[in-house]
Amino acid sequence: MTNNIFEKSITDSLINRVNQLTPTTPNQWGKMHVAQMLAHCNVAYETNYENKHPKPNALVKLMLKILAKPTVVGSKPYKKNGQTAPQFIIKEPKDFEVEKARLIQYLQKTQELGEAHFHDRESHSFGRLTKEEWSTMFYKHLDHHLRQFRV
Repeated sequence: MTNNIFEKSITDSLINRVNQLTPTTPNQWGKMHVAQMLAHCNVAYETNYENKHPKPNALVKLMLKILAKPTVVGSKPYKKNGQTAPQFIIKEPKDFEVEKARLIQYLQKTQELGEAHFHDRESHSFGRLTKEEWSTMFYKHLDHHLRQFRV
């Protein structure tokens, strides 16, 4: 199991890492600039807290559950330059400070709502997830991208 994002100390450490980023922090791999990466990471929270992204239809959701879910909620780290869902692709320029503030707010909200809020909750793409799967999904994705930018 990865670090438990519902623990305040873990969330605080992630926020500390986010705060180490600057608008000019270079990436080690990939095409996104740092502000785009922050916007990309925000999508994981937008799908839970905002009605901003359409839910996949039943067939697509089944395919995601079978093919992508084991990678997303499993313990194995993501590969560099891996594929992502269309709503996570950020090509347009983004405002670094806005995206950074949004991400920090989402992290704080997730930690404050806690694991009981997420346990057995329906995911946008994968069906019901345990609190451990939610924690792994949130932590692993953000950690992957913070490592992409050396923080």
